[in-house]
Amino acid sequence: MEKTKILMAASEAIPYMKTGGLADVVGSLPKYFDRDRYDVRVILPKYKCMSEELLQQLKFICHFYVNLNWRRQYAGIFMSQYDGVTYYFVDNEFYFAGDKPYNNIYEDVEKFAFFSKAVLEALPVIDFAPDVIHCNDWQTGLLPVFLKTVYGSDNFYAGIKTVFTIHNMKFQGRWKIKEVADVTGLPEHIFNSGELEFYGEANYLKGGIVYADEVTTVSPTYADEICTPEGGEGLDGLMLERRRHLRGIVNGIDYEVYNPMKDKYIYKNFSVRNTSGKIADKRNLQEKEGLKVDKDAMLIGIVSRMTNQKGFDLVAYMMEEMLSTMNVQFAVLGTGEEQYVDMFNYFHDKYPDKLSVFIGYSEEKAHEIYAGCDAFLMPSLFEPCGLSQLMSMRYGTLPIVRETGGLKDTVQPYNEYEDVGTGFSFSNFNAHDMLHVIQYALDVFTNHKDRWQEMIERAMRQDFSWNTSAGEYEKLYDSCCSHLTV
Repeated sequence: MEKTKILMAASEAIPYMKTGGLADVVGSLPKYFDRDRYDVRVILPKYKCMSEELLQQLKFICHFYVNLNWRRQYAGIFMSQYDGVTYYFVDNEFYFAGDKPYNNIYEDVEKFAFFSKAVLEALPVIDFAPDVIHCNDWQTGLLPVFLKTVYGSDNFYAGIKTVFTIHNMKFQGRWKIKEVADVTGLPEHIFNSGELEFYGEANYLKGGIVYADEVTTVSPTYADEICTPEGGEGLDGLMLERRRHLRGIVNGIDYEVYNPMKDKYIYKNFSVRNTSGKIADKRNLQEKEGLKVDKDAMLIGIVSRMTNQKGFDLVAYMMEEMLSTMNVQFAVLGTGEEQYVDMFNYFHDKYPDKLSVFIGYSEEKAHEIYAGCDAFLMPSLFEPCGLSQLMSMRYGTLPIVRETGGLKDTVQPYNEYEDVGTGFSFSNFNAHDMLHVIQYALDVFTNHKDRWQEMIERAMRQDFSWNTSAGEYEKLYDSCCSHLTV
């Protein structure tokens, strides 16, 4: 049987470029598909700010020119292999030569209009005719639009289906209609409230949602939430219209990278059958971070962007009470808004043996926190999927989460009467509710060690590898390409 050809288009993917969870998804998911049935490839921008080592590995394939309305722009195509997956890169230094992948929105709307069109122009040149183009977030939102409005009459593109994945509804790629029409050359009549127009602006995310054959997002609960005024960011009406073509598929994590039995970053490896190494990892983390070495203190990890979305207003409100009255410690890693950075630095100065903070990102420190902590805090206002709770469970570090989006879908709250659960959760976005569930977790940790240990083992046995998610995407691709299935 001929393989189903899939092209994933995105603005970032590990190891080439990462600013958020999108990169983890696009860089990890492709290698988990059944390679006997699917030929999955990825196409990305060739950013000049990629590491020099990775840039040196790229092989030049060809070049051509892309017409963006009245502009004519060079597009080079490079290629590389990573984990057995073919990656293509669109080269144009006018658009991709900055010191970071994203800039001002008025620059990015032209940059990603070019990228979307260049992806389509590249297909006949690289001799790859995908059955499905899988687009990700607003940066590729115009790809389904171009495909159906500009390329629809060309035989080469006939029959290509599109899947559009929303990783975060908040980021939509909105800019002035006149300027977007000018840089894209798209027909004037599609800039209406049923297609690309949104409160007087052009909206790339909306374009992807309207024109794609199927729409996904990164958890079933988030798929429900974006159909409501509270979670839809103004597009809830459109999402309800497309509900029949919308599904939520939970993200996974790479079980080779996040593996407590083999992890090269952690002090002592361990497994679900023998978790004694986790005790040594906790002690090592306390020592390295200048925390009091105390096996009875519940060590809570945080690895996160420091923003309101991640629930740091709740943390700030309760931090003094937690540190002054409870036998807890915090190991914090992240970067973000100044008010939260200042808050963590203040409490580190006041309670240096109870709270450590590292402003920035370190892969090694992140793994040490996942492995060495007892609990992991994610009190998010909203969370499309979330990956950190999956990583923490992999290491037997029990998540404490708010019941939203993917956090609700992946963390089963502890029930002492039925003796089930893989973590702890609270429903309302309320600081006292968060505090109460942390106090409850501390009580179980302190007074019911056997129950805590059982929960560690249950969490570690969960399967949030990409294998499960890839199977769901395979079903989706098959439904798009029913003429190819047996």
